[in-house]
Amino acid sequence: MNTVLIRNAVVVNEGASFEADVLVRDGFIERIAKAGIGDARVPEFDAEGRLLLPGVIDDQVHFREPGLTHKDDIAHASAAAAAGGVTSFMEMPNTVPQTLTQELLEQKYALGAHHSLVNYSFYMGVSNDNLDEVLRTDPATVCGLKAFLGSSTGNMLVDDPSTLDELFRRAHLLLAIHAEDESTVRSNMQAAVARWGEHIPLTQHPVIRDAEACYKSSSNAVALAKEHGTRLHVLHISTAREIELFAPGPLEKKHITAEACVHHLWFTDADYTEKGAFIKWNPAVKTEADRAAIRKAVIDDRIDVIATDHAPHTREEKAQPYAKCPSGGPLIQHSLVAMLELEAQGVFTLAQVVEKLCHAPARLFNVDRRGYIREGHHADLVLVDRSTPWVVEPSNLLYKCGWSPFEGQRFGSRVLRTWVNGRAVYADGAVDRSVRGQRLRFNR
Repeated sequence: MNTVLIRNAVVVNEGASFEADVLVRDGFIERIAKAGIGDARVPEFDAEGRLLLPGVIDDQVHFREPGLTHKDDIAHASAAAAAGGVTSFMEMPNTVPQTLTQELLEQKYALGAHHSLVNYSFYMGVSNDNLDEVLRTDPATVCGLKAFLGSSTGNMLVDDPSTLDELFRRAHLLLAIHAEDESTVRSNMQAAVARWGEHIPLTQHPVIRDAEACYKSSSNAVALAKEHGTRLHVLHISTAREIELFAPGPLEKKHITAEACVHHLWFTDADYTEKGAFIKWNPAVKTEADRAAIRKAVIDDRIDVIATDHAPHTREEKAQPYAKCPSGGPLIQHSLVAMLELEAQGVFTLAQVVEKLCHAPARLFNVDRRGYIREGHHADLVLVDRSTPWVVEPSNLLYKCGWSPFEGQRFGSRVLRTWVNGRAVYADGAVDRSVRGQRLRFNR
């Protein structure tokens, strides 16, 4: 059933909060009325004065399917997304096989259609030798292109200067990049091995993958984008120095944009002592000064969107020594509540949280009729309770890997219900696994 009248909600949308009824019919928002809606002759749901937000759009996730499904898969990850208020995701190409051909890309879309409880899109991957295939990507049905300018698995490191120049010159839709300079990271790693051998402490992660590695790669990418007019999107900014590369102001006026991730807004290098490998990401969580600068950049719009870089590994994989321990962790179930916690602490406003998680990703990618609570838009909605604190525990995790860097964290906000295209996929702790999301479309 994708028709419902949501009564007595506090709608948070486009910088305003107001009491209203919201009528959803056949998966779309038909009417929003502050004075209330009369007898609509449809099933009703009483929001009881709780917050009703647009569904979160996460522009960077790794759901590990195909080929790495011992870590995660689309069914588990999309269920966790729904429980966290994420109604749409854009997934990365470093699976097995890597998404480097149009045929493999469409195979992933088939997996999404079959397994995903929320809406989905998949990036086309770039390598040193598949540019012709990349240029066949349909801008109306694919979120963007993804290039790793720092270490990745297999054949996904794009490090050939002539290939990079041609990619930036010919890219016909948004190019999202992971920016870390490989030679800098390798040099730092050699120094760490020389000092510690096989026993490199986790506290060295932000030293090995340092600010210089990030800035060198990001600044080179920005220079190429300016030279060629490329629509460039720099993922997971982790340093204060990188922020100077990006302009403040409305993202509609930019052809170079930036993303921050929840872990870089929440943790600092002081947390490695307690969290260890569970906060080992690439790029690394860095200093408190870096975190403060990233938070400020979110507020002044140098950073345009907030995502998760959800990238799970098993506990066993995370327990390996530093050099073998993979980077990444599960976050998609907790991105919204973590950002609302920062809002409660006075770091961000509620309007900023909704802007960066919901509105801005929709505009940045030109997603068709999502990311807002507007009449005529798809009914992707999230109901949030701010009166019942809770603690993250293994028993309430939906991640296939079974752990979270937020374990033990007390959150003051809770996602009660998530609607995807008007259907309640998550309600009061239960997931309706019969729901299927839709392939995202883009107005380009």
